[in-house]
Amino acid sequence: MTCHSGFVYTDDFTTYRFRDDHPFNQMRVVLTKELLESTGYLSEKDIIAPRLATEKELLLAHSRSYIEAVKKAGQGLLTVEEGMEYGIGTEDTPMFKGMHEASQLLVGSTLAAIDAVMKGEVKHALNLGGGLHHGFERKASGFCIYNDCAVGIKYLRQKYNCKVLYVDTDAHHGDGVQWAFYDDPNVCTFSIHETGRYLFPGTGHVNERGLKEGYGYSFNLPIDAFTEDDSFLHVYEDAFSEIVEFFQPDVIITQNGADAHYLDPLTHLCSTMKIYERIPKLAHRLAHENCHGKWIALGGGGYDIWRVVPRAWAQIWKVMNDDIPFQGELPGEWLQKWQRHAPLPLINTWNDPPGACKPIPRRREINEKNKKLLEKALQLIHNQKKYNSIQ
Repeated sequence: MTCHSGFVYTDDFTTYRFRDDHPFNQMRVVLTKELLESTGYLSEKDIIAPRLATEKELLLAHSRSYIEAVKKAGQGLLTVEEGMEYGIGTEDTPMFKGMHEASQLLVGSTLAAIDAVMKGEVKHALNLGGGLHHGFERKASGFCIYNDCAVGIKYLRQKYNCKVLYVDTDAHHGDGVQWAFYDDPNVCTFSIHETGRYLFPGTGHVNERGLKEGYGYSFNLPIDAFTEDDSFLHVYEDAFSEIVEFFQPDVIITQNGADAHYLDPLTHLCSTMKIYERIPKLAHRLAHENCHGKWIALGGGGYDIWRVVPRAWAQIWKVMNDDIPFQGELPGEWLQKWQRHAPLPLINTWNDPPGACKPIPRRREINEKNKKLLEKALQLIHNQKKYNSIQ
């Protein structure tokens, strides 16, 4: 009998750690798991054990020379000059001991999630250790060494021969995944993110549409800085629904960065927990309506690991299992334990406190810009549908 959902987890996710003061901190996965356990919605029977990706699997999306460089870096054998060629040893992606093995595990955890769904062992799978969408074929970027999203999609194409829709709601553009499939008509990428005018990686423009046979299968919605909940959700929900109807995927992969929240220290969007209730609800519904429920959800960005990420990511698991987001107060047991470690006061409710996000002076202008952006994107989808129908 198929279980409803699977949660990929190991304590070893925390071995992916650049340094103590680096913003990318996988303790957020531990915090989320323990929060879910405190609610009673996660138990040992739900856990899917990850595995290490093989070198052959890593080669689906990365060059051999890059993999060898990562191995050397993790052994302390890569020079600074060699590292710069591969984006390793930078401020964003410093070298650390065992970085190949730690990164290999994150890729393997996504592959374990994919196999569990595609073999029918679960309907949905959640791997919060994954979602490293900035990695390139031969270069690390934006805290990402190996791109588990890209490897996972290549794996889906090769092993299961299915059409894949990749949906990225991280505040940063999912550049590494987009470019990996820019000429592939069997992979559709959709990223809603803060405009690259202000934020890394500076890509993800509306006119990035794909190349050759893949033209028309890349969609970007670069929303304005300071976008709030309603505008974000209007753009996301309308575009996602239209893209699914156009592309007719066999499986949906979502990258669920939690850095569009107003408390995130690295971005400039102004959303609240409201979007993290609705983002997975739509993915859940569309997966059931179009893909027999096949949905793999990954982690991603999110740099307020105490107040934001655990609450946001826990909602994905809750929605996967009964389509009803958490409401009310967080479990007192979890709050009491982790408040002793947190450097600031934790928020004790699933929703954000009323009025916590200060009003935005340019709200009307921002909303209007996002509305026009959505209209342009919907027209592109309509044009592509029309073009495909006459081929």
